[in-house]
Amino acid sequence: MRLVFAGTPRFAAVALEALLAAGHDIGLVLTQPDRPAGRGMLTAESDVKRTACEHGLEIAQPQSLKTPELLAALLAVRADLIVVAAYGLILPPNVLEVFRHGCVNIHASLLPRWRGAAPIQRALLAGDTHSGISIMQMDAGLDTGPIILASAIALASDETAGSLHDRLARLGGELIVIALEQTRCGALQATPQDDTLATYAPKIGRAEAAIHWSDTAVVIDRQVRAFNPVPGAHARFNGELLKIWRAVSDCGSVSRLPGSVIAVSAEGIQAACGGAGAITIRELQRAGGRRLSAGDFLRGHSIAVGSMLEDGT
Repeated sequence: MRLVFAGTPRFAAVALEALLAAGHDIGLVLTQPDRPAGRGMLTAESDVKRTACEHGLEIAQPQSLKTPELLAALLAVRADLIVVAAYGLILPPNVLEVFRHGCVNIHASLLPRWRGAAPIQRALLAGDTHSGISIMQMDAGLDTGPIILASAIALASDETAGSLHDRLARLGGELIVIALEQTRCGALQATPQDDTLATYAPKIGRAEAAIHWSDTAVVIDRQVRAFNPVPGAHARFNGELLKIWRAVSDCGSVSRLPGSVIAVSAEGIQAACGGAGAITIRELQRAGGRRLSAGDFLRGHSIAVGSMLEDGT
């Protein structure tokens, strides 16, 4: 099929690679404008733009999709369909109506659960046991269109946002190829979503990554995994920021003040949490430093039993 593809981050780039490998003709790639990124705030291209350049595809990076020039460019492509994956701009109604087979979206959740911007992190924060990919026929709502195809995966107990992202990106690439084959063959069937089951996944705020030691070990464990790799769950020690990249919640009951250090070893730093629980920190990073295992961190920094870890706020 002749396609327009719209996407920006690595999640979308994986899908673009899958479509190209399946032999689809990508007439135009839409992606977000280059923006400053990283510590040096140097202008950076999106993952989708880099992939499109590698394959010699035509690229457009509009600030808005509501201009007559953009609509004319889309019409000129004469594509059958547009595939959208984590693009970052909402498609206006006149764009939705351009293509013969409409617009389909690759969404990183089992819709109608976790409509919105951060389905991967929200699933982990909520303690979901499953996630998945939904291929959705787009309409004017926020992830409200009928479902063409969906596939679920079980979440591991140590699943992070990074590991789940990579698994779902691969699954999204596989499913969109299947969905387009069904469309090409005229076998496409879409099932309306049950709006009464909808939950929403708003964009993650940095404040949400701040650890509060009065929370239970289960809540803190979910935070650490949901915010790995971005923005990183964080606490403080002696006022200095500590990012916590890997931790495990411990069984049993402890009667210590939340945040107090219970045990220190090469295996980890055990700290008391609310609800008489505890977590063991296995990997952490001080401000300006490198990510280190607990054992390596303790060789250069002293954290004694009985000292206090502070909330991240």
